[in-house]
Amino acid sequence: MSKVNVQPNRFLLTTPVVLLSCWGRDSEPNIITLAWTGVLCSEPPLVYASIRASRHSHSLLKANGDFVINLPSAEQARETDLCGVVSGRKEDKFALCGFSAEPAALVDAPIIAECRVHLECRTREVLHPGVHDVFIADVLGVLADEDIVKGDAVDDSKFAPLVYATGPRHYHRTEPLPGASYGFSKAKG
Repeated sequence: MSKVNVQPNRFLLTTPVVLLSCWGRDSEPNIITLAWTGVLCSEPPLVYASIRASRHSHSLLKANGDFVINLPSAEQARETDLCGVVSGRKEDKFALCGFSAEPAALVDAPIIAECRVHLECRTREVLHPGVHDVFIADVLGVLADEDIVKGDAVDDSKFAPLVYATGPRHYHRTEPLPGASYGFSKAKG
């Protein structure tokens, strides 16, 4: 099959979808939906969140620096999308979505109680590469619902996290590929 040139863009096809929760020093809790986020380093555990300076959560993060990355399930797709298309300057997204803001264990930011996994993060550095600022953060702790924890890991098959297809702009649910865990290609069998 022949190849064609496509305009340079963000075609990583799928990226995680998260609900980042935060508040400023004297503000109400807020949520922003992000697909421009991910793991930056495993040791120490570092993540990043890319946010446009015009977004309400950007100013809150600049004021506070602490935030929580909440992992929504596929069943929360509507609420997740809604948090990305309304502004926290005008709407209380927690009330709008029926979410509960509860204190995080280690950072000065709320968790979304209805999500199953929460990464508690503290901004280490902010980069300014273009239209998004990149908040690089240390993961200080992870909270997860007990029924989805397996050993020291979260069993994502028990809650179907969301991913986002950047080209067509669609949400997808993740599902494990049977028998294809890390290293399966070298397993003897």
